[in-house]
Amino acid sequence: MGNTQSWATREWQRPLHVVIVGGGVMGCATAWFLAREHGARVTVVERDASYAKASSALSVCAIRQQFSTAINIRISQDSLAFYRAIGTALAIGDERPDIGLIEPGYLYLAATEGGAGVLREQHALQQQHAVQTALLDPPALVQRYPWISADDLVLGSLGLSTATSGEGWFDGYAALQAFRRGAVAAGVTFIEDDAIDFVVNTHAGTSRVQAVHTATGRAIEGDAVVIAAGAWSARMGDQLGVSLPVHARKRDVFAFEADVDLRASDGQLAPLVIDPSGVWFRPEMQAGRFLCGSPPRDGDPDDVPLERVDHGLFDDFIWPILAARVPAFDALRVTSSWAGYYEMNSFDHNGLVGALDPYANAYTACGFSGHGLQQAPAVGRGLAELIATGQYLTLDLTPLRVSRVAEGRPLLEKNVI
Repeated sequence: MGNTQSWATREWQRPLHVVIVGGGVMGCATAWFLAREHGARVTVVERDASYAKASSALSVCAIRQQFSTAINIRISQDSLAFYRAIGTALAIGDERPDIGLIEPGYLYLAATEGGAGVLREQHALQQQHAVQTALLDPPALVQRYPWISADDLVLGSLGLSTATSGEGWFDGYAALQAFRRGAVAAGVTFIEDDAIDFVVNTHAGTSRVQAVHTATGRAIEGDAVVIAAGAWSARMGDQLGVSLPVHARKRDVFAFEADVDLRASDGQLAPLVIDPSGVWFRPEMQAGRFLCGSPPRDGDPDDVPLERVDHGLFDDFIWPILAARVPAFDALRVTSSWAGYYEMNSFDHNGLVGALDPYANAYTACGFSGHGLQQAPAVGRGLAELIATGQYLTLDLTPLRVSRVAEGRPLLEKNVI
């Protein structure tokens, strides 16, 4: 199961020291679990403490269980349980973090029999894992959401909030800062610097990372190293001769206002809606305000500058689809826009977690392809367990192993937004 080396079985004269490259939510979560649950000494190297371009700070931060693979469902369930209790889990004295988690659900729409078949197939899998979803035909959709145009639809799948599942959104930057402050309180050291290289030592056929080199000339030695550098993880993998198929893929987000309060017939806030076209939208808490986005319209190149928001994407593609799905959106006003990077795993759009062969003490958590914030608690805990004990104790993350790339065994997830 992953890397079988167990630090816990060794008679260390000092605490295990782990150096984490990347201080986004995945790095901070891993650091907190290592320090809090395993007594490790942890140093996090983050090149930009302002997080100006960090995916963790620019994400729209939603969480769902409507996945098509069991491992993603389980990860999201465990992470949701953590986020529901984050005020207690990451409390520092009387300070209790609040990430504003709400759970109106996700609503996936299908416009073909084939798409409806996929929703039904996933519904069966989700039920096996205690995920509650409701399959709604067009009359049921209109009855529940009178504002929706369902003439071209075949089926919808709505995630429901229960004790074991729930879908919605939260303040991702607040979650990142809560993990960071919790890590600092647990003794984690944060260094603002750019990790650029590694010192590797090979002895008796075993290769180990001895230290992390930074742009300012530091050599930070550690017993283990973690690459959690988000969209820039591939660059760090290259320094170890390890290919990580992770790329920075820009996603544009648009905020707009419209003279409509989207709610269900019972008064509940509307869900995050995923149109068959790939366009998504969700309401904000304040009536008449919304967020929306879609995949890029002209391919998906790497490293497009975040300053280049594609306003034509909204005018030519998103808005016509919004107005067709919700007639009240025919008259709307864009109020702001921004862009952030998906750390896209081009191999299969799922996270890469675990040991980095052939190194005995190198690990990664990257390539989550837009799911990093919602998966950080479960992945951070699991990776900390693997590093500290040599195995996964709470949730087996082996399906996300990095070696599946070399094995040519993609973990195929049908529900990728």
